[in-house]
This record gives sequence, structure tokens and C-alpha cells, in this order.
Amino acid sequence: MTYPILEFDSNPRAVIEPGELLRPQDAMPEHCVLCFFAEVIQTVCANAEQVFTLKSEMGRNPVYVIDYEGKRVGVIHPGVGAPLAVGFLEETIALGGKKFIACGGAGVLNRELTVGHAVIPVTALRDEGVSYHYLPPSREVAASAEAVAALQATLDAHGVPYVTGKTWTTDALYRETPGKVARRRDEGCLTVEMEAAAFFAVAQFRGVTFGQLLYGGDDLSGDVWDHRDWIGGQRTNREKLFWLAVEACVKL
Repeated sequence: MTYPILEFDSNPRAVIEPGELLRPQDAMPEHCVLCFFAEVIQTVCANAEQVFTLKSEMGRNPVYVIDYEGKRVGVIHPGVGAPLAVGFLEETIALGGKKFIACGGAGVLNRELTVGHAVIPVTALRDEGVSYHYLPPSREVAASAEAVAALQATLDAHGVPYVTGKTWTTDALYRETPGKVARRRDEGCLTVEMEAAAFFAVAQFRGVTFGQLLYGGDDLSGDVWDHRDWIGGQRTNREKLFWLAVEACVKL
């Protein structure tokens, strides 16, 4: 191959296997929400049971368990960026997680997608590096159909407006050039973020269920970036999104 990133190896076994480093834990639920909102985790897990601690060079990353309508649900912050997020996902799967919903925010490629608007990615464009180590090269990778259906049913039940479609996953937030934004928008991408394609690829490789719920954040559609106060101005909405993700997760 001309490019190393395309040299997919179908061998299912790696030199370092998460399932050999970590064993399933009885306390670990099969339903797990990966939440990118640190302030939400701090609030909803203030008195939650901590069943495990994931570790990286950035420090400790607690694995919490909350009770939702009689079901135990794991709550983990996946970190930011595909490599770190996938590392934590792999370890959570090794601990016993099987059914996942992630919730986070994303840049929008069309300003008509207002800040805070819910988005359910059905497919992700693979413009990052991690997914190519889990699946053969392709332009896109799909979320689990079961998870997409659970998210749609949950948002419909609460009357939450949403759109479904394609997201653009990239590693390089400072290289989202006007030309690339236009190209991705022309091929149907609604949002841009840094993890979805990798999440979906790992889920297919490991045989787990995975879906993602996003909300429209900053706007990259114009000549000038518009932050739109997409984090601080959406704190209430972010917690609501988390609980919608939890509800969808327990449907799986």
C-alpha cells in the first residue's frame, strides 16, 4: 500500500488486548453512556457509585453507575478525540459494557441547524485515523441500527425535534478548511466532530451496540467561525441531552 493508514490487518488479535488487561466486573452494567459533558457528570454522579477507574497520562477517569428506573447504567467521560475515546471505550467493553450511547456536541456545516438542535448520526465519514485499524478502508461507517432506532423513539416520545444524517469525523479541528467544509456539506454531512466514526468502527469490530446523540454547536459554514456560545449557553440543554441518552440506552 502507498499509505500506511490503508494497510488494514484483519487479524482480530493485537499484541495488547484490552480483554487481557481488564476482566469483566460484576458491578459493571452492560448499558453505558459515554458523556462528553464534564459538568453534567459532576452533577448527576455526585453521589453515584464508582465501580472502576480508568487511567491515562491525564490522570484518573471514574466509571460511575447510576440507577435509571430500576436499571443500572454506567456513565463514563470518554475524553476528547478518537484515539483516547476509543481507548476508554475498549476498556469499558472489556469490563462488561455491551450497549452504548454517546452524547456530545458537534460543529454544524449549515447555519440553519440551530445551536442546541438534536442530531442523530446514522453514518460517519471516516476522516480520522482510528477507524482504519478496526475496519477495512471505506468512506463511511454506520452506527448500530438498533441504537439509532432507540434514539429516535426516545426523542419522538419527548417531542424533541431532531435530524438524522451523516457526520464528518476528523482528527484535526484546526484544519477544517473552507474547501473541506464545502466538500463535506456537499456530500451530505450535517455536523463535524472527532469521535463518531471511530466509535462506530470499534462497535462493529467488537460486536457491541453503539449510537450517538449530538447537538448543534459552533457554526463552521461561513467565512468566519461562529462560536455561538455552544457550551456555556447550553448547560441546561446538555443535561437534558444526557438523560435522553440514558433513556435511549436502557431501551437497547
